[in-house]
This record gives sequence, structure tokens and C-alpha cells, in this order.
Amino acid sequence: MKHYPGIKPVKRAIRMAEVIGLILIAIATIFAGVIELINMVSNMAVSLGDLLLMFLYLEILAMVAIYLDSGKLPIRFPLYIAIIALARYLILDMKNLESLEMLAIGSTMLLIGFTVIIIRYGHLKLPYTDSKCLEENLASDLDLPIKKKI
Repeated sequence: MKHYPGIKPVKRAIRMAEVIGLILIAIATIFAGVIELINMVSNMAVSLGDLLLMFLYLEILAMVAIYLDSGKLPIRFPLYIAIIALARYLILDMKNLESLEMLAIGSTMLLIGFTVIIIRYGHLKLPYTDSKCLEENLASDLDLPIKKKI
């Protein structure tokens, strides 16, 4: 995008907003995890729902770390989070759900799981050919050093 002279400050501002947003998400996730830990300790009990919630927090933190490190958001991580969230919902609200609703939630989990498999297969069999070029263009537009793999 070398055509627009004012694009570099805009890209930098957007990147800074992304980083600030990711840091806020990480802080909020850590805060929520600490509150959940305090609740488990004060109740002197750990349920499966608590463990799944803690796992969701860890997945969110991993996703933020990967995004901060690489500048890319792997689509599989939000899908994993969705599967875990649906499993937690199913486990916690099973008593209040109709059988058709449970079937719909289970089917949704399977559909998301198949989606993950298809995406993974696509990445292995049909890798991106221009990803290196894209990374170099982004780095040069933002005046960042280009990461070279050793």
C-alpha cells in the first residue's frame, strides 16, 4: 500500500489499538481466573464446570499470546473455545435442557469439531504460498524488522 502517504500512521494506530485491546483482554481474563480460583478455595470444592471455565481462560490467554507473538489469529483457537464453552453449557444446564436442545448443542459441537479437522487438513494439504510475502509487506509497511527463520 505504498500509494497512500498517510497510511503508515493509520496502520500504526490500528496495530497499537490491537495490542492495547489484547493486553486488556489478557488482564481481564487473568482477573476472572483469579476470582474463579478464590471462589473455588472459599467453597472448598472444585466442579467440572469450574475446571472447564479455567480451561477456557487458559485457551483465551494462549490465543492472545499467539496473536501478540505472530500478529495472526489462528482460527482454530476460537473454535476450540466454542467447543469447550458449549460443553460447559451442556454440563451445567443439562437438568434444564430439553432432549432436542441437548441434541442441538451436541450436534453443534460435532460440526465445529469437523470444521477444525477440515481447516487443519486444508492447512496441511493446501498451505499458503504467499504468506511470507504478506509478512514481509506488513513488516515493511510498519517499519518492523522482518523475522527470518533459522
